[in-house]
Amino acid sequence: MRMQPMVIGHHCMASAGQYLATEAAHAVLRAGGNAIDAGVAGGIALGVVHSDQVQFSGVAPMLIYLADRDETVSIAGLGWWPRALNVETFIRDHNGTIPMGILRTVVPAAPDAWILALQRYGTMSFGEVAASAIRYARDGFPVHAVMATFLQDKVEDYRRWPQNTSIWHRDDAPLREGDRLVQADLGRTIQFMADQEKAAAGRGRDAGLTAARDAFYRGDIARTIVKYHRENGGLLTQQDLAEYRSEIEKPLRYTFKGTDVLSCGPWCQGPVLLQMLSMLNEVDLKALGHNSKAYIHLLAEVMNLCFADRERYYGDPRFVDVPMETLLSRAYAQERLKTIRSDRAFGEMPPPGPVAGHRAGRTGRPSVAVGEPGLPGDTSYVCVVDSPGNAFSATPSDVSWEGPVIPGLGFCPSSRGSQSWGDPAHASVVAPGKRPRLTPNPAMAMRKGEFLMPFGSPGGDLQPQGMLQALINHLVFGMDIQQAVEAPRFVTRNFPDSFEPHTYYPGRLDLEQAIGRPTGDALAAIGHKVNWLPDLSLRTAGVCAVSADLKGGKLYGAADPRRTGRAMGW
Repeated sequence: MRMQPMVIGHHCMASAGQYLATEAAHAVLRAGGNAIDAGVAGGIALGVVHSDQVQFSGVAPMLIYLADRDETVSIAGLGWWPRALNVETFIRDHNGTIPMGILRTVVPAAPDAWILALQRYGTMSFGEVAASAIRYARDGFPVHAVMATFLQDKVEDYRRWPQNTSIWHRDDAPLREGDRLVQADLGRTIQFMADQEKAAAGRGRDAGLTAARDAFYRGDIARTIVKYHRENGGLLTQQDLAEYRSEIEKPLRYTFKGTDVLSCGPWCQGPVLLQMLSMLNEVDLKALGHNSKAYIHLLAEVMNLCFADRERYYGDPRFVDVPMETLLSRAYAQERLKTIRSDRAFGEMPPPGPVAGHRAGRTGRPSVAVGEPGLPGDTSYVCVVDSPGNAFSATPSDVSWEGPVIPGLGFCPSSRGSQSWGDPAHASVVAPGKRPRLTPNPAMAMRKGEFLMPFGSPGGDLQPQGMLQALINHLVFGMDIQQAVEAPRFVTRNFPDSFEPHTYYPGRLDLEQAIGRPTGDALAAIGHKVNWLPDLSLRTAGVCAVSADLKGGKLYGAADPRRTGRAMGW
């Protein structure tokens, strides 16, 4: 039995972490746009309808599959630290932490990434794909349950800045489910970019898109951002904005039991998913039994091993030598698997795997957290498959409670600096021009001519954990994609959180109630610190996917009932 119906189409399919973003993507598909046009429309809309966790001026990593070329590309959509950054400031003045507020700001990347995707691979104008977002911002929409939950949870953070509460609070209290959220300044900002595009459209589509981009990075929007930073102790300059460009890269690829799975590079945590698959490729997962004690123990320990490697090795490859070839090799996977005992959990984060001849960042001993982990916020997701077989997968992000809204613009420039470290020996220590180690990690799975599945999730460090389980449910256990997304889930917390202050819960394993007490007790008996969550918990990620049966000509859309996502297709 499914909590949400299976959505099936023959022509196109979209799924996003908020239903109005799905509607925006589907409207573009109906108007003749391709998967890239539709995905960008959904992603920009998420910056409005999920503006608690996605900022129009945030990050937007994406994977794009181009059917006519049989090629997949990655667009980073991640900004870097301003030129004026000095790590000694964080060490001296903030005890090696990245403080809340304006000093967390890195160069906003999403507008550039969306427009780059349109220029290279889309067919429509910025104004056309942004039309729904502009309408949602200008006319408002009802606050949904997930947004209301996060607004309440982060109420004191919002109160740091009056311009933030003026948007997401009313009568000195956070907006509640069903309240109307109007973001007039944000609507005007996006409309201004569309107007600049229209004014330049006589010189061609590419010139129009460039004009929209320049409005943000070189024109009035840039000047307004820089003025606020200059007057309030920020670091962003006109040069930082003008020089920013997203990078187009070849994705990483790993073949899991006959299916290619693709992720972005180690500037994000995407390769963690591939590392998990490389170890599980060695195991008969079906024989263990779905969500059995042995199955959950194995997957949790594999996750712990991979997160330990992430902590030691991952970072911006322009600054850090990340040994991905070794980390994804079969020999390495087999050696790491040998460290897992069937009768005893690690109990704390295991050491990273050794890589011969490699000098990596230090893995310190993170301080143990007290109390419960915060809500896993910061992100949403959108994926699309169109009639020709193009696919789009993007995980836009950045919250509205970690930094100030720029007055008059209606957005918070990317606060993704929260995913850096002030420790000079850490692989992801801050540096001018360096990108933080990003949690958003869109993915794609495919078998040529047979199967194509863009998928992803919100949830910080929980993203690859939820994505892994949904993928295995679908590919190994034969669940349809909606059942695969809804199935009872578990997550480990046995590693430092990617977000400042990098909290750590040694040995903690969270289980949804439907997994069953006998299984939980058996896991506790071998050393897992079991914590129970309600079924369909917000604290276990929120996977969306489109599973395309290329031979049968059917598209299946899935959205996680743990969040407010929906799928829509035709």
